[in-house]
Amino acid sequence: MATGDGTQGPGPDEGVPDVVRQRFAEAAREEGPDLATLCLLVGAEAALRREGAAQDAAAAERIVDQGQAELDRLAGLLPYERGRAPAEWANALRRLLGEELGFRGAAPDYQRLASSLLPEVLRRRRGLPILLSVVWTEVARRAGAPVYGVALPGHFVVGFGDPRGHHVLADPFAGGGRLGEQELSVMVAGATGGAPLSTASFQPAGALETVLRVLNNIRAWAARRPEQTGVRLWAVELSLLLPHHPGRLRFERAQLLVERGEFARGAEEMEGYADVVAAMEPNAAENIRRAARAARARLN
Repeated sequence: MATGDGTQGPGPDEGVPDVVRQRFAEAAREEGPDLATLCLLVGAEAALRREGAAQDAAAAERIVDQGQAELDRLAGLLPYERGRAPAEWANALRRLLGEELGFRGAAPDYQRLASSLLPEVLRRRRGLPILLSVVWTEVARRAGAPVYGVALPGHFVVGFGDPRGHHVLADPFAGGGRLGEQELSVMVAGATGGAPLSTASFQPAGALETVLRVLNNIRAWAARRPEQTGVRLWAVELSLLLPHHPGRLRFERAQLLVERGEFARGAEEMEGYADVVAAMEPNAAENIRRAARAARARLN
């Protein structure tokens, strides 16, 4: 299959063991899931498929360890200063990551799969708002900052301080520029069609919520490119390993299997999903079963 960078990689069943999937599922179910580990494992999934490499434990762990080491290194570059206020933390991260090291984003980054992969973002220092925010939060957290990610509608930013008290927000995609009320209003209005800001929009985003949003971005990237069904499929499959995920992803996976010519497997998964939703949505279940019959008919 073609990959996001135009090279060829294996399909979902071409000698690719479940090492990354198992590690990802275990990390997602830890009591305090580590966001960096989860995002690095997403990157490991993409990298090993792109390279056509067998997914052995050593290869996956090497990608994770290298990413964690780079985040540790970046945190070590942040000058020590006792008792920083939230605004001072934001300024310190802006100077280091945004100005000195050049972590930021631009419109063309939305067209690259690499912009959603943490190992690539650490290497290129370019990425989508959510991945750049992951870099900021992970570096700042290691340095002792009171930091958290904020999943605004249509954009991801970083908060410093107490989310329910004194805090400041910064936009890593813009190199770390501070966000005032006016900038936030414009940003949210552009994504929601003018809906007002709500308190709930500024609450810290959890690790699992964040990585699901990363995978949603990858799915959306691949959905706009019909030749990238393999990328979309692994993004769906990783999403299904999270403890909480949209149930309809099961149907999306089944549809992708059918698109890729795996008619029997796709039909079987459609039928299983139809059984799950039948009690609540009988009409939808019948439509899904009809799609399953159509998939089976393509075997003839």
